[in-house]
Amino acid sequence: MNEKQLLEIAKRIANNVGRRVDESNPLCDARLADGSRVNVVIPPIALDGVAISIRKFKEQKLGLRELTGFGAMSPSMARVLMIAARCRLNIIISGGTGSGKTTMLNALSQYIGNDERILTIEDAAELRIQQPHVVRLETRPASTEGSGAITQRDLVINALRMRPERIILGECRGAEAFEMLQAMNTGHDGSMSTLHANTPRDAMSRIESMVMMANLALPLPAIRRTIVSAVNLIIQVNRLRDGSRKVTSISEIYGLEGEAPVMEEIFKFVPDEEQSKDKITGQFVSSGLSSRSEITIRASEYGLSRELDAAFDMEAMA
Repeated sequence: MNEKQLLEIAKRIANNVGRRVDESNPLCDARLADGSRVNVVIPPIALDGVAISIRKFKEQKLGLRELTGFGAMSPSMARVLMIAARCRLNIIISGGTGSGKTTMLNALSQYIGNDERILTIEDAAELRIQQPHVVRLETRPASTEGSGAITQRDLVINALRMRPERIILGECRGAEAFEMLQAMNTGHDGSMSTLHANTPRDAMSRIESMVMMANLALPLPAIRRTIVSAVNLIIQVNRLRDGSRKVTSISEIYGLEGEAPVMEEIFKFVPDEEQSKDKITGQFVSSGLSSRSEITIRASEYGLSRELDAAFDMEAMA
C-alpha cells in the first residue's frame, strides 16, 4: 500500500465518523461504529506520512475478580473497592497512559445499583456501563468553521440539570474539574473519574491545576478545601516495566492540615528488593483504616461493616 492509498483510507475513516482530514485539519480522533477508538494524523504534522491508530476493546468486560486473578490487586483490595463503590464514595482513578484506568472504572461501575440513574460523560465513548438507567453523553468538536463545539465542561454543567444520582466522567483533563467537584459536593455521591498522574499526591496537584484552568480566580486554599471535601478515594494504577498492570496504591483523603491535604495510604504495592529481568514481583500490604475513615462510616450506614471487617481479616491472614 502506498502513501496515496493510505491517505484515501484515512479520509474515508474520517468521513464515516462525520469528520474531515486534510492539510487544514490534519488530526482526527473519534469513535468508530463498533466502539473502537481511531486516531488519524496526516502531513504536514505527520512528518513521515499518514499514521492511523485503531484501539479495539476486548469483548470480555473485566471485573474486580478478574483483575485480582491477574495479580493486579489482592482479594482484600478488591473487596474494599467493591464496598467503596456500593457505599457511594467519590473516587478518582489515577494513572499513566495504558495503565488500566478505564478498565478499573468499568470494573467499579459493576457495583452501582440497578435502580440508580447514572450519567456518563466522555470525549469518545469507552465506558461499558451495564445498568438499565444510563444516559451517555459525548463531546463534539468544533466544525470546520470553528463553531459548535461541546466540551466536557459544557456537558458536566448540563448534567447537573438532568438529576443524575451518579456522574461518571471518563477522563478529567481540564476546566471541567471544578464542575465535577461541585457535583461531588452537592448530592451526587458515588461519582467517579480518571486522570493522568503518577502518584496520588500528583493526582491532587493535577486536580488543583485543572480547577485553575476554569479561570474562577479562586485562591489555592479554597481550591484545596473543595477537593478534599469532594474526593474520598484515589486509586493509583500503574503499568510496570514488565508490562503488568497493578493497583499500586489506594489512598483515602481526610481533609486539610494547615493548607496541605491529608491522605492515608490504605493499601500499597511493595516490590521485592530482588527482581528478575522479566517479571516484577512484590506484595500488597495494608496499613488498615483510620478511626476517621469515611469508608468505615459509609459501610456502617449501608450495612456493610461485616464485609469491610472481613476484607481486612483476609489481609491479616494472607
